[in-house]
Amino acid sequence: MDFNLTEEHLMIQQAARDFAQNELLPGVIERDEKQIFPTEQVKKMGQLGFMGMMVDPKYGGSGLDAISYVIAMEEISKVDASASVVMSVNNSLVCWGLQEFGTEEQKQKYLPGLASGEIHGAFCLSEPEAGSDATSQKTTAIDMGDHYLVNGTKNWITNGNTASVYLVIAQTHPEKKHKGINALIMTKDMPGFSIGPKEQKMGIRGSDTHSLMFSDVKVPKENRIGEDGFGFKFAMKTLAGGRIGIASQALGIASGAYELALNYSKVRKAFGTEICNHQAIAFKLADMAVNIEAARHLCMKAAWDKDQGKNYDVSGAMAKLFASQVAMDTAVEAVQIHGGNGYVKEYHVERFMRDAKITQIYEGTSEIQKIVISRSVIAG
Repeated sequence: MDFNLTEEHLMIQQAARDFAQNELLPGVIERDEKQIFPTEQVKKMGQLGFMGMMVDPKYGGSGLDAISYVIAMEEISKVDASASVVMSVNNSLVCWGLQEFGTEEQKQKYLPGLASGEIHGAFCLSEPEAGSDATSQKTTAIDMGDHYLVNGTKNWITNGNTASVYLVIAQTHPEKKHKGINALIMTKDMPGFSIGPKEQKMGIRGSDTHSLMFSDVKVPKENRIGEDGFGFKFAMKTLAGGRIGIASQALGIASGAYELALNYSKVRKAFGTEICNHQAIAFKLADMAVNIEAARHLCMKAAWDKDQGKNYDVSGAMAKLFASQVAMDTAVEAVQIHGGNGYVKEYHVERFMRDAKITQIYEGTSEIQKIVISRSVIAG
């Protein structure tokens, strides 16, 4: 075992930290309050290589490992989870899915723009009746010979209006159930593709979340990813990696809230001394530190499994389950440590508390992670 980061990892950590502090922190409260998508900041993330971290350099990516990705996600999520979820979806779901399972033509066509941040993508699985039950796809992709005719609705799509490339999961052969599902590459300029209003969310309000509607959208056959019927397997394999990204986002939210609470506790005085000197506060800080460190190790283990070519379904699920709970618990305690100031926007921790909750829901709820883990435990 080696728990030390390499020099390259430390450089990536510092670069992500500097970017978060210098580019994301200014204006983060306003973007949250007014639901402003971080357009310029996302472009700069692309220029720094954060939008295609694990993409092969021959497609314009950074060619880095999953551990580098976890490190960068944590640092960026410490400041702005709305920006980090754009990065997570683009890296874990869109770029990785295309690079791993796309044809050479698909990779050449889409990956360079996605990896550079010139454009970004969206992953379209959830529907009104297909959230945790991803097998119940009502969006249809009827085989018309040289193209598919797509009809249906997708809900809660991150980057829903700002994306240029959409990976859409749809049912082609209902009689085959989950084995009849396909994954298709779509673009918003396709006739019949429309975008619903922006969702009014509790947290990650700078993130661009919409419903998508498809009405007789013609999608060329060459836009299908993998063999006919591969769509559900594609979605599950891709989401397994996406959970590492969201676990890292949760870790960053927890770390950011903890650092703010720790710093505040050293300057805020009560009963004649800094509040960090009171055992009630000191013990909260100790619990935060332990849980964050444990979450970090789980995230790193899942990333290491991925880098080593090992199965990371369970380690990714464990990382997401635990880190998302730590994010929620830490953010709530950070607000408590700040007292009345914790309820005020300018101190940031109330935003962390609102942002933390979604990490327990999207890309597989905590309950779904427990299903994945328990099945593995029982099977031995």
